[in-house]
Amino acid sequence: MAEIILGVGSSHGPLLNLPPEEWEVRANFDRAQPELAFRDGTYTFPELAELRACDEFIDQCAIEVKRERYVQCQSQLDELGAQLRAADPDVVLIVGDDQHEWFFEDTQPAFAVYCGDDVQNLTWSEAARAERIKVGRGGDLYSYRPENDQTYPVERELAELIVGAAMDAEIDVAASMQQPTGPDGIRNIGHAYGFIYRRLLQDKPIPIVPILQNTFYPPNQPAPKRCFELGRVIGQTIRDWKSDKRVAVVASGGISHFVVDEEWDHKMLDALAGGDTATLINEPNIMFRSGSSETKNWITVAGIMSETTSAMELHGYVPCYRSEAGTGSGMAFATWR
Repeated sequence: MAEIILGVGSSHGPLLNLPPEEWEVRANFDRAQPELAFRDGTYTFPELAELRACDEFIDQCAIEVKRERYVQCQSQLDELGAQLRAADPDVVLIVGDDQHEWFFEDTQPAFAVYCGDDVQNLTWSEAARAERIKVGRGGDLYSYRPENDQTYPVERELAELIVGAAMDAEIDVAASMQQPTGPDGIRNIGHAYGFIYRRLLQDKPIPIVPILQNTFYPPNQPAPKRCFELGRVIGQTIRDWKSDKRVAVVASGGISHFVVDEEWDHKMLDALAGGDTATLINEPNIMFRSGSSETKNWITVAGIMSETTSAMELHGYVPCYRSEAGTGSGMAFATWR
C-alpha cells in the first residue's frame, strides 16, 4: 500500500517574493481597496485604520522590521523545501485554492481534482510581465511561474481514485480531465501550485496531484468541516492505494491576509498543532474570507494527516505588516512528520 511520508504547510503570499523595500507598493494596493475583510466585518481602509488604530502597526512597518521578517520567512521556506526534497517523495499532493485562474464565474466548483496526465506552468507573456512591473509586482515574476515553460507530470491514477472515493463518500467533486483553455490559450496552473513547485521543489519533476478548493468566491465555498471531511477521504484513499509509492502532502496558502489577525492565526495554528478538530471545523465560515480563506487548505491537509499518526509541528509564524491599518500577511510554516 502507498504511504503518506510527510505533510507540509506553507504560506505563499506576495510579500514572500518581494524585497521589503517594495512592500509599500502592496500597502498602496490595500489603501485603494473599497472593501477589506477583517473577522466578521468589512471595512474601507480608513475605517479599518480607525478601528485598529495602534502605534504598533506603524512600528511593525519600519523597514528594519520588514527586513528582519523577510529574512525569517526565507529561512523557513528554505528549511521546508530542504525537508520536502530530502523526503524524496514519489508523489506530491498539493491542496490549494483557485483564484479565477482555471475556473471563473461560468463554473466554479467547490472542490476539483485535476486528473490529466500532466500540467503546464507557463512563463509570463511580455504583456503580462510589463503589467506586473507597472503595478510593482516585478519582484515576484518568477516565484509562481518559471523563466521558461515547464510541464509537470501528474499521478493520474491516484487523482482518479480520489475522485471516486470522494463520490462514494457523498462529497461531490469536479474531475478536471484536461487543463482548461481560454481566449489566450492554455490557462496556467494556479499560483498556489506554482509556488510550491518553484520555491519548495525547485522545479524537480516529481508527479503531483492538484486538489483545487474554492475558498475565495461566494456562494459555494465549502465549510471548514467539509474540507476536513474531504481530507480524511483523501488520506484513506492514499493509504488504500495499491502502490508502493511514497506521498507527500502540501497545504499551500494562508494564514490571515490581507489583514493580519495574529490572535486568529494562533487560534487556528494551535488547533492544527494540537489536533483540535472541533475548533477547526466549527469556526464560522465568515472568518474564512479574502486570503485568510486559504487556511481551509491547511484544514484539508489536517484531515489527510488525521489518517496517520503524524502531528503538526509549527516551525515558524511571522506576521508581516505593511500598513498603518495592520494589512499584510500572517505567514506560517509547518510540517506533519
